Amino acid sequence: MDYTPHTEADIEAMLAAAGFTGIEDLFAPIPGSVRLGRDLALPHGMPEAEVLALMEGLARKNRPTGELVCFAGGGAYDHYVPSPVAHLAFRAEFATSYTPYQPELSQGVLGVLFEFQSMICELTGMGVANASLYDGASALVEAINLATGATGRSRIVLSGALNPNYAAVARTNGGARGFSFSTTAAGDGVTGDLGDLAGAACVVVAQPNFFGCLEDLAAIAEATHAAGALLVVVFDPTTAGVLEAPGALGADVVVGEGQGLGVGLLYGGPYLGYFATRPEHVRRVPGRIVGATVDVRGKGGFVLTLQAREQHIRREKATSNVCTNQTLLAIAATVYLSWLGPQGLVELGESCLAGAHQAADLLASVPGCRLAFAAPFFKEFALQVPGDAERVAAGLAERGYLVGPGLGVASAELASHLLVAVTERRTPEQIEGLAKALAEVVA
Repeated sequence: MDYTPHTEADIEAMLAAAGFTGIEDLFAPIPGSVRLGRDLALPHGMPEAEVLALMEGLARKNRPTGELVCFAGGGAYDHYVPSPVAHLAFRAEFATSYTPYQPELSQGVLGVLFEFQSMICELTGMGVANASLYDGASALVEAINLATGATGRSRIVLSGALNPNYAAVARTNGGARGFSFSTTAAGDGVTGDLGDLAGAACVVVAQPNFFGCLEDLAAIAEATHAAGALLVVVFDPTTAGVLEAPGALGADVVVGEGQGLGVGLLYGGPYLGYFATRPEHVRRVPGRIVGATVDVRGKGGFVLTLQAREQHIRREKATSNVCTNQTLLAIAATVYLSWLGPQGLVELGESCLAGAHQAADLLASVPGCRLAFAAPFFKEFALQVPGDAERVAAGLAERGYLVGPGLGVASAELASHLLVAVTERRTPEQIEGLAKALAEVVA
Protein backbone atom coordinates (compact mmCIF):
# COMPACT_ATOMS: atom_id res chain seq x y z
CA MET A 1 0.00 0.00 0.00
CA ASP A 2 1.35 3.41 -0.93
CA TYR A 3 1.92 5.92 1.83
CA THR A 4 -0.63 8.72 1.46
CA PRO A 5 0.16 11.74 3.66
CA HIS A 6 -2.44 14.13 4.92
CA THR A 7 -2.94 17.26 2.87
CA GLU A 8 -2.76 20.71 4.43
CA ALA A 9 -6.53 20.87 4.17
CA ASP A 10 -6.83 17.53 6.03
CA ILE A 11 -4.60 18.81 8.83
CA GLU A 12 -6.47 22.09 9.15
CA ALA A 13 -9.77 20.25 9.29
CA MET A 14 -8.56 17.90 12.03
CA LEU A 15 -7.08 20.75 14.08
CA ALA A 16 -10.30 22.71 13.78
CA ALA A 17 -12.32 19.71 14.89
CA ALA A 18 -10.06 19.36 17.93
CA GLY A 19 -10.26 23.04 18.75
CA PHE A 20 -6.65 23.90 17.91
CA THR A 21 -5.32 26.64 15.65
CA GLY A 22 -1.95 25.03 14.84
CA ILE A 23 0.26 21.94 15.27
CA GLU A 24 2.21 23.61 18.08
CA ASP A 25 -0.97 23.68 20.17
CA LEU A 26 -0.78 19.87 20.36
CA PHE A 27 2.56 20.08 22.19
CA ALA A 28 1.59 22.86 24.57
CA PRO A 29 1.17 20.48 27.57
CA ILE A 30 4.85 19.47 27.29
CA PRO A 31 6.95 21.63 29.64
CA GLY A 32 9.33 23.98 27.87
CA SER A 33 12.22 22.68 30.02
CA VAL A 34 12.14 19.31 28.25
CA ARG A 35 11.48 20.60 24.74
CA LEU A 36 14.39 20.88 22.30
CA GLY A 37 13.66 24.41 21.12
CA ARG A 38 15.31 23.98 17.72
CA ASP A 39 15.14 21.75 14.67
CA LEU A 40 16.84 18.35 14.76
CA ALA A 41 20.37 18.36 13.34
CA LEU A 42 19.44 16.30 10.31
CA PRO A 43 20.86 16.80 6.81
CA HIS A 44 18.62 18.18 4.11
CA GLY A 45 16.76 15.77 1.91
CA MET A 46 18.51 14.13 -1.05
CA PRO A 47 17.31 13.14 -4.52
CA GLU A 48 16.51 9.43 -4.88
CA ALA A 49 19.48 8.78 -7.16
CA GLU A 50 21.91 10.30 -4.62
CA VAL A 51 20.40 8.25 -1.80
CA LEU A 52 20.85 5.07 -3.81
CA ALA A 53 24.47 5.97 -4.62
CA LEU A 54 25.15 6.68 -0.93
CA MET A 55 23.62 3.37 0.19
CA GLU A 56 25.48 1.42 -2.50
CA GLY A 57 28.73 3.00 -1.31
CA LEU A 58 28.00 1.98 2.27
CA ALA A 59 27.11 -1.55 1.15
CA ARG A 60 30.43 -1.90 -0.66
CA LYS A 61 32.21 -1.45 2.68
CA ASN A 62 30.78 -4.81 3.79
CA ARG A 63 32.62 -8.04 3.09
CA PRO A 64 29.81 -10.61 2.69
CA THR A 65 30.23 -14.34 3.20
CA GLY A 66 30.09 -14.71 -0.56
CA GLU A 67 33.43 -12.91 -0.64
CA LEU A 68 35.00 -14.52 2.46
CA VAL A 69 35.27 -18.24 3.19
CA CYS A 70 33.05 -18.52 6.26
CA PHE A 71 34.24 -20.51 9.27
CA ALA A 72 32.35 -18.25 11.69
CA GLY A 73 30.06 -19.70 14.35
CA GLY A 74 28.74 -18.71 17.74
CA GLY A 75 25.07 -19.25 16.89
CA ALA A 76 24.72 -18.48 13.16
CA TYR A 77 26.23 -20.79 10.55
CA ASP A 78 26.92 -20.80 6.83
CA HIS A 79 24.82 -23.82 5.89
CA TYR A 80 23.79 -24.38 2.29
CA VAL A 81 20.32 -23.15 1.33
CA PRO A 82 19.07 -25.19 -1.65
CA SER A 83 17.20 -23.36 -4.40
CA PRO A 84 13.82 -25.12 -3.76
CA VAL A 85 13.60 -23.32 -0.41
CA ALA A 86 13.19 -19.85 -1.86
CA HIS A 87 11.31 -21.16 -4.90
CA LEU A 88 8.59 -22.72 -2.72
CA ALA A 89 8.61 -20.63 0.45
CA PHE A 90 8.36 -17.36 -1.46
CA ARG A 91 5.37 -18.40 -3.56
CA ALA A 92 2.53 -15.89 -3.44
CA GLU A 93 0.34 -18.41 -1.58
CA PHE A 94 2.70 -18.23 1.39
CA ALA A 95 3.46 -14.49 1.26
CA THR A 96 1.64 -12.87 4.14
CA SER A 97 2.35 -9.99 6.44
CA TYR A 98 0.04 -11.37 9.08
CA THR A 99 -0.82 -14.53 10.90
CA PRO A 100 -3.39 -17.10 9.74
CA TYR A 101 -6.30 -16.35 12.04
CA GLN A 102 -8.95 -17.34 9.50
CA PRO A 103 -8.65 -21.07 8.90
CA GLU A 104 -11.16 -20.98 6.07
CA LEU A 105 -8.70 -18.80 4.14
CA SER A 106 -5.37 -20.19 5.35
CA GLN A 107 -5.37 -23.98 5.04
CA GLY A 108 -2.17 -23.97 2.99
CA VAL A 109 -0.14 -21.95 5.50
CA LEU A 110 -1.65 -23.76 8.48
CA GLY A 111 -0.91 -27.12 6.87
CA VAL A 112 2.76 -26.26 6.38
CA LEU A 113 3.04 -24.97 9.96
CA PHE A 114 1.51 -28.23 11.20
CA GLU A 115 4.22 -30.08 9.27
CA PHE A 116 6.87 -27.75 10.76
CA GLN A 117 5.67 -28.56 14.27
CA SER A 118 5.68 -32.29 13.50
CA MET A 119 9.24 -32.12 12.17
CA ILE A 120 10.46 -30.20 15.23
CA CYS A 121 8.92 -32.89 17.45
CA GLU A 122 10.79 -35.55 15.45
CA LEU A 123 14.12 -33.70 15.67
CA THR A 124 13.89 -32.94 19.38
CA GLY A 125 12.18 -36.08 20.63
CA MET A 126 9.37 -34.09 22.21
CA GLY A 127 5.60 -34.49 22.05
CA VAL A 128 4.42 -31.00 21.13
CA ALA A 129 5.92 -27.98 19.34
CA ASN A 130 4.60 -24.55 18.52
CA ALA A 131 4.54 -22.78 15.16
CA SER A 132 7.85 -20.96 15.93
CA LEU A 133 9.03 -17.90 17.84
CA TYR A 134 11.21 -14.89 17.02
CA ASP A 135 14.61 -16.53 17.51
CA GLY A 136 16.48 -18.97 19.70
CA ALA A 137 17.06 -16.53 22.57
CA SER A 138 13.40 -15.50 22.82
CA ALA A 139 12.46 -19.19 22.71
CA LEU A 140 14.71 -19.75 25.72
CA VAL A 141 12.94 -16.96 27.59
CA GLU A 142 9.63 -18.71 26.99
CA ALA A 143 11.09 -22.03 28.13
CA ILE A 144 12.11 -20.40 31.41
CA ASN A 145 8.62 -18.94 31.75
CA LEU A 146 7.17 -22.44 31.29
CA ALA A 147 9.50 -23.90 33.90
CA THR A 148 8.75 -21.26 36.51
CA GLY A 149 5.02 -21.64 35.92
CA ALA A 150 5.10 -25.43 36.06
CA THR A 151 7.23 -25.66 39.21
CA GLY A 152 6.12 -22.54 41.06
CA ARG A 153 9.77 -21.67 41.56
CA SER A 154 11.78 -18.66 40.38
CA ARG A 155 15.40 -19.76 40.53
CA ILE A 156 17.11 -20.36 37.18
CA VAL A 157 20.43 -22.21 36.81
CA LEU A 158 22.30 -21.42 33.60
CA SER A 159 25.18 -23.47 32.27
CA GLY A 160 28.45 -21.55 32.07
CA ALA A 161 28.77 -22.98 28.56
CA LEU A 162 25.55 -21.34 27.35
CA ASN A 163 25.77 -18.75 24.57
CA PRO A 164 26.37 -15.47 26.50
CA ASN A 165 23.87 -13.66 24.28
CA TYR A 166 21.16 -16.15 25.23
CA ALA A 167 22.11 -15.81 28.90
CA ALA A 168 21.89 -12.00 28.67
CA VAL A 169 18.44 -12.12 27.06
CA ALA A 170 17.23 -14.61 29.68
CA ARG A 171 18.52 -12.46 32.53
CA THR A 172 17.02 -9.28 31.09
CA ASN A 173 13.57 -10.79 30.67
CA GLY A 174 13.62 -12.94 33.79
CA GLY A 175 15.01 -10.19 35.97
CA ALA A 176 12.00 -8.05 35.21
CA ARG A 177 9.78 -10.87 36.44
CA GLY A 178 11.72 -11.34 39.66
CA PHE A 179 13.57 -14.53 38.70
CA SER A 180 16.99 -15.15 40.24
CA PHE A 181 19.84 -16.53 38.13
CA SER A 182 23.00 -18.43 38.91
CA THR A 183 25.63 -19.79 36.51
CA THR A 184 27.57 -23.02 36.78
CA ALA A 185 31.25 -23.40 35.99
CA ALA A 186 32.26 -24.63 32.53
CA GLY A 187 35.37 -26.67 33.16
CA ASP A 188 37.03 -28.07 30.02
CA GLY A 189 34.34 -26.52 27.86
CA VAL A 190 31.32 -28.36 29.30
CA THR A 191 28.85 -27.76 32.11
CA GLY A 192 30.56 -28.38 35.42
CA ASP A 193 29.20 -29.24 38.85
CA LEU A 194 25.56 -28.13 39.04
CA GLY A 195 25.91 -27.55 42.77
CA ASP A 196 22.90 -27.27 45.04
CA LEU A 197 19.78 -27.20 42.86
CA ALA A 198 17.35 -26.78 45.76
CA GLY A 199 14.54 -24.46 44.73
CA ALA A 200 15.57 -24.39 41.08
CA ALA A 201 12.82 -24.15 38.49
CA CYS A 202 15.09 -25.30 35.69
CA VAL A 203 18.61 -25.96 34.53
CA VAL A 204 19.49 -24.56 31.11
CA VAL A 205 22.20 -26.19 28.98
CA ALA A 206 23.01 -26.18 25.27
CA GLN A 207 23.71 -29.14 23.00
CA PRO A 208 26.26 -28.59 21.50
CA ASN A 209 27.17 -25.76 23.82
CA PHE A 210 28.60 -22.34 22.98
CA PHE A 211 32.13 -23.76 22.82
CA GLY A 212 30.98 -26.43 20.37
CA CYS A 213 31.38 -29.21 22.96
CA LEU A 214 28.87 -32.00 23.60
CA GLU A 215 27.20 -32.20 27.00
CA ASP A 216 26.30 -35.32 28.97
CA LEU A 217 22.59 -34.55 28.87
CA ALA A 218 21.48 -37.78 30.54
CA ALA A 219 23.59 -37.10 33.65
CA ILE A 220 22.47 -33.45 33.80
CA ALA A 221 18.83 -34.53 33.43
CA GLU A 222 19.15 -37.02 36.29
CA ALA A 223 20.58 -34.41 38.66
CA THR A 224 18.05 -31.81 37.55
CA HIS A 225 15.03 -34.06 38.02
CA ALA A 226 16.30 -35.25 41.40
CA ALA A 227 15.93 -31.64 42.56
CA GLY A 228 12.41 -31.37 41.15
CA ALA A 229 13.51 -28.98 38.41
CA LEU A 230 12.98 -29.11 34.65
CA LEU A 231 15.79 -29.49 32.11
CA VAL A 232 15.76 -26.92 29.31
CA VAL A 233 18.04 -27.74 26.37
CA VAL A 234 19.06 -25.27 23.66
CA PHE A 235 19.55 -27.68 20.77
CA ASP A 236 21.11 -27.18 17.34
CA PRO A 237 18.66 -29.03 15.04
CA THR A 238 21.31 -29.54 12.34
CA THR A 239 22.92 -32.09 14.67
CA ALA A 240 19.80 -34.26 14.81
CA GLY A 241 21.09 -36.67 12.17
CA VAL A 242 24.05 -37.74 14.32
CA LEU A 243 23.12 -36.90 17.93
CA GLU A 244 20.48 -38.42 20.17
CA ALA A 245 17.39 -36.24 20.48
CA PRO A 246 17.38 -34.30 23.78
CA GLY A 247 13.92 -35.63 24.58
CA ALA A 248 15.31 -39.17 24.66
CA LEU A 249 17.95 -38.05 27.17
CA GLY A 250 15.59 -36.45 29.66
CA ALA A 251 14.99 -32.90 28.43
CA ASP A 252 11.66 -31.35 29.44
CA VAL A 253 11.79 -28.37 27.09
CA VAL A 254 13.87 -28.12 23.92
CA VAL A 255 14.33 -24.78 22.19
CA GLY A 256 16.77 -23.38 19.71
CA GLU A 257 17.65 -21.43 16.64
CA GLY A 258 16.36 -22.65 13.28
CA GLN A 259 18.68 -20.42 11.23
CA GLY A 260 20.57 -23.45 9.97
CA LEU A 261 17.41 -24.98 8.53
CA GLY A 262 17.32 -23.26 5.17
CA VAL A 263 17.16 -19.70 6.48
CA GLY A 264 20.68 -18.50 5.70
CA LEU A 265 22.80 -15.91 7.47
CA LEU A 266 20.68 -12.92 6.30
CA TYR A 267 23.14 -10.36 7.70
CA GLY A 268 22.20 -11.44 11.23
CA GLY A 269 18.44 -11.87 10.96
CA PRO A 270 15.53 -12.27 11.03
CA TYR A 271 15.94 -15.80 12.35
CA LEU A 272 13.65 -18.58 13.51
CA GLY A 273 13.10 -19.74 17.07
CA TYR A 274 11.54 -23.12 17.75
CA PHE A 275 9.95 -24.45 20.94
CA ALA A 276 9.07 -28.03 21.91
CA THR A 277 8.12 -29.70 25.16
CA ARG A 278 6.41 -32.68 26.69
CA PRO A 279 2.62 -33.07 26.25
CA GLU A 280 1.92 -32.46 29.94
CA HIS A 281 3.08 -28.85 29.46
CA VAL A 282 1.02 -28.17 26.34
CA ARG A 283 -1.17 -25.56 28.02
CA ARG A 284 1.91 -23.53 28.91
CA VAL A 285 3.30 -23.46 25.36
CA PRO A 286 3.76 -19.84 24.18
CA GLY A 287 2.73 -18.35 20.87
CA ARG A 288 0.56 -20.39 18.58
CA ILE A 289 -0.01 -24.07 17.94
CA VAL A 290 -1.59 -25.34 14.73
CA GLY A 291 -3.84 -28.33 15.33
CA ALA A 292 -5.50 -30.81 12.99
CA THR A 293 -9.28 -31.11 13.24
CA VAL A 294 -12.43 -31.85 11.22
CA ASP A 295 -15.23 -29.48 10.22
CA VAL A 296 -18.97 -30.05 10.66
CA ARG A 297 -18.96 -32.24 7.54
CA GLY A 298 -16.12 -34.39 8.83
CA LYS A 299 -13.59 -32.91 6.43
CA GLY A 300 -10.05 -32.61 7.76
CA GLY A 301 -8.40 -29.24 8.23
CA PHE A 302 -6.08 -27.13 10.37
CA VAL A 303 -6.77 -24.44 12.98
CA LEU A 304 -4.92 -22.45 15.61
CA THR A 305 -5.50 -24.03 19.00
CA LEU A 306 -4.53 -23.93 22.69
CA GLN A 307 -3.33 -20.36 22.65
CA ALA A 308 -1.99 -19.39 26.05
CA ARG A 309 -1.31 -15.75 25.35
CA GLU A 310 -3.04 -12.80 26.91
CA GLN A 311 -4.56 -11.64 23.62
CA HIS A 312 -6.94 -14.60 23.63
CA ILE A 313 -7.52 -15.53 27.27
CA ARG A 314 -7.84 -13.71 30.56
CA ARG A 315 -4.66 -11.83 31.33
CA GLU A 316 -4.14 -13.41 34.75
CA LYS A 317 -4.22 -16.89 33.17
CA ALA A 318 -1.88 -16.09 30.27
CA THR A 319 1.52 -17.77 30.29
CA SER A 320 2.96 -15.67 27.47
CA ASN A 321 2.48 -12.37 25.69
CA VAL A 322 4.02 -13.63 22.44
CA CYS A 323 1.55 -12.70 19.74
CA THR A 324 3.25 -13.81 16.55
CA ASN A 325 5.62 -16.31 15.01
CA GLN A 326 8.04 -16.46 12.09
CA THR A 327 5.67 -18.05 9.61
CA LEU A 328 7.65 -17.43 6.43
CA LEU A 329 10.90 -18.70 7.92
CA ALA A 330 9.12 -21.69 9.45
CA ILE A 331 7.82 -22.50 5.97
CA ALA A 332 11.37 -22.19 4.62
CA ALA A 333 12.61 -24.58 7.33
CA THR A 334 9.84 -27.04 6.47
CA VAL A 335 10.78 -26.99 2.79
CA TYR A 336 14.45 -27.41 3.72
CA LEU A 337 13.82 -30.41 5.98
CA SER A 338 11.54 -31.99 3.37
CA TRP A 339 14.24 -31.51 0.72
CA LEU A 340 16.89 -32.93 3.05
CA GLY A 341 14.95 -35.96 4.32
CA PRO A 342 16.08 -38.25 7.14
CA GLN A 343 19.10 -39.60 5.23
CA GLY A 344 20.08 -36.11 4.13
CA LEU A 345 20.02 -34.98 7.75
CA VAL A 346 22.41 -37.79 8.64
CA GLU A 347 24.71 -36.88 5.74
CA LEU A 348 24.61 -33.21 6.76
CA GLY A 349 25.71 -34.08 10.27
CA GLU A 350 28.41 -36.47 9.12
CA SER A 351 29.79 -33.89 6.68
CA CYS A 352 29.98 -31.17 9.36
CA LEU A 353 31.50 -33.60 11.85
CA ALA A 354 34.21 -34.79 9.45
CA GLY A 355 35.07 -31.29 8.25
CA ALA A 356 35.29 -29.88 11.76
CA HIS A 357 37.65 -32.60 12.90
CA GLN A 358 39.83 -32.18 9.81
CA ALA A 359 40.01 -28.46 10.56
CA ALA A 360 40.75 -29.05 14.24
CA ASP A 361 43.63 -31.37 13.45
CA LEU A 362 45.17 -28.96 10.93
CA LEU A 363 44.70 -25.76 12.92
CA ALA A 364 45.96 -27.32 16.17
CA SER A 365 49.13 -28.33 14.33
CA VAL A 366 49.98 -24.68 13.57
CA PRO A 367 52.82 -23.63 15.92
CA GLY A 368 51.46 -21.76 18.93
CA CYS A 369 47.88 -22.98 18.43
CA ARG A 370 45.99 -25.74 20.19
CA LEU A 371 42.47 -26.94 20.87
CA ALA A 372 41.12 -25.22 23.95
CA PHE A 373 39.12 -28.18 25.27
CA ALA A 374 39.39 -31.95 25.20
CA ALA A 375 35.63 -32.57 25.20
CA PRO A 376 34.01 -34.10 22.08
CA PHE A 377 32.64 -31.57 19.60
CA PHE A 378 30.40 -31.56 16.54
CA LYS A 379 30.84 -28.82 13.90
CA GLU A 380 32.48 -26.12 15.99
CA PHE A 381 35.47 -25.92 18.32
CA ALA A 382 37.45 -23.41 20.35
CA LEU A 383 41.00 -22.74 19.24
CA GLN A 384 43.61 -21.10 21.45
CA VAL A 385 45.93 -18.84 19.46
CA PRO A 386 49.02 -16.83 20.41
CA GLY A 387 48.00 -13.42 21.74
CA ASP A 388 44.74 -11.64 21.11
CA ALA A 389 42.16 -13.72 19.23
CA GLU A 390 40.50 -10.67 17.67
CA ARG A 391 43.82 -9.65 16.10
CA VAL A 392 44.22 -13.13 14.65
CA ALA A 393 40.63 -13.06 13.32
CA ALA A 394 41.30 -9.70 11.66
CA GLY A 395 44.44 -11.07 10.04
CA LEU A 396 42.54 -14.06 8.69
CA ALA A 397 39.81 -11.78 7.31
CA GLU A 398 42.47 -9.87 5.38
CA ARG A 399 43.42 -13.20 3.81
CA GLY A 400 39.81 -14.07 2.92
CA TYR A 401 38.76 -16.25 5.88
CA LEU A 402 36.03 -15.37 8.38
CA VAL A 403 36.34 -17.00 11.83
CA GLY A 404 35.10 -16.31 15.34
CA PRO A 405 33.69 -14.85 17.37
CA GLY A 406 36.56 -14.45 19.78
CA LEU A 407 35.70 -15.99 23.13
CA GLY A 408 36.54 -12.81 24.96
CA VAL A 409 32.80 -12.14 24.56
CA ALA A 410 32.23 -14.97 27.06
CA SER A 411 35.12 -14.41 29.45
CA ALA A 412 38.17 -12.15 29.61
CA GLU A 413 40.18 -15.25 30.50
CA LEU A 414 39.39 -16.61 27.01
CA ALA A 415 40.59 -13.55 25.09
CA SER A 416 43.16 -15.68 23.27
CA HIS A 417 40.52 -18.15 22.06
CA LEU A 418 38.25 -18.07 19.03
CA LEU A 419 35.55 -20.28 17.61
CA VAL A 420 35.91 -22.09 14.29
CA ALA A 421 32.82 -23.64 12.69
CA VAL A 422 32.80 -25.99 9.71
CA THR A 423 29.59 -26.61 7.80
CA GLU A 424 28.91 -28.92 4.89
CA ARG A 425 29.78 -26.02 2.54
CA ARG A 426 33.47 -26.05 3.43
CA THR A 427 35.77 -28.11 1.24
CA PRO A 428 39.02 -29.83 2.29
CA GLU A 429 40.88 -27.29 0.13
CA GLN A 430 39.28 -24.38 1.99
CA ILE A 431 40.16 -25.96 5.33
CA GLU A 432 43.78 -26.38 4.22
CA GLY A 433 43.76 -22.76 3.04
CA LEU A 434 42.57 -21.60 6.45
CA ALA A 435 45.37 -23.52 8.17
CA LYS A 436 47.94 -21.96 5.83
CA ALA A 437 46.56 -18.48 6.45
CA LEU A 438 46.57 -19.04 10.22
CA ALA A 439 50.21 -20.07 10.09
CA GLU A 440 51.02 -16.79 8.31
CA VAL A 441 49.06 -14.67 10.78
CA VAL A 442 50.56 -16.15 13.97
CA ALA A 443 54.12 -16.51 12.64
